[in-house]
Amino acid sequence: MELRQLQYFVAVVDAGSFSRAAVVLDLAQPSLSRQIALLEADLGQRLLVRTGRGVATTDAGDALLVHARAMLEISRRARDELGEMEESPGGRIVVGMPPRVALGLSAPLIRRFRQRFPRAVITVLEGLSVALRESLVAGRLDLALLFDPAPSAQLSFQPLMREKLLLVAPPRSKLPARVGLPALASYPMVLPSAPNAIRHLLDSVLGPRRIELQVLAEVGAVRTVLALVATGVGCTILPESALGADDDEALPRAPIGPPAIWNALVLATPTARPATRLVRGTAQLLQELDFRRPHVE
Repeated sequence: MELRQLQYFVAVVDAGSFSRAAVVLDLAQPSLSRQIALLEADLGQRLLVRTGRGVATTDAGDALLVHARAMLEISRRARDELGEMEESPGGRIVVGMPPRVALGLSAPLIRRFRQRFPRAVITVLEGLSVALRESLVAGRLDLALLFDPAPSAQLSFQPLMREKLLLVAPPRSKLPARVGLPALASYPMVLPSAPNAIRHLLDSVLGPRRIELQVLAEVGAVRTVLALVATGVGCTILPESALGADDDEALPRAPIGPPAIWNALVLATPTARPATRLVRGTAQLLQELDFRRPHVE
């Protein structure tokens, strides 16, 4: 007994004849008659009898009709529910972000995620790009935003944003219109402590040129770096997007180069794990966010 045969049986009963049911089902009448005959043979019962006006159900047909309608309704509900799950899957997804990115983007990401996937749960974990990369490879994260990650056969990268690094100085400092790479050595610096994507980027660009920075202090968080710069401890080197808060507007800044030093933010996904609909949808949401001004939706 197949659902398709039950559907044909109900259609014949509702239409009152094989010919009218065949039109409704867009099926040749001989094929329809054959399917009903197969259903009767399978059940060992006569279900329909022909009359002068069409067909009528037997007692067995009346009994089957109740079950057939219920089974078809359950099938329809199952298809609808599975369709809803496809459109709005459930489950949990874990996204990793560097702290300064998470500070501005967590709220808009979660709001959009809740609208798009009301049956799912999102977790945002903060960490330095090096640690996030390791967690992504180890399977503890589904997606991650990373600054300047090292190439890896285990990960695929989708570029999201590139920015030039700037020299940022204490308030009322006078900076030139542009600061060449050798001149960076003359400024006292407060920099993020290693391992840090910006430190790694600076070392990779300045090291081969034998340019050594005057590092007065190293701290873990970009916000702490800027707070120290604001009190006059020293200068720092950061991308423009790290200077979005109002408190940072008073800090003079100047572009670096030539050559410029570019900072890149990428969306990283593991190559070994197949991307689910939830992962693909969350990746799309991340690509739609404004990374340059993350405090504004």
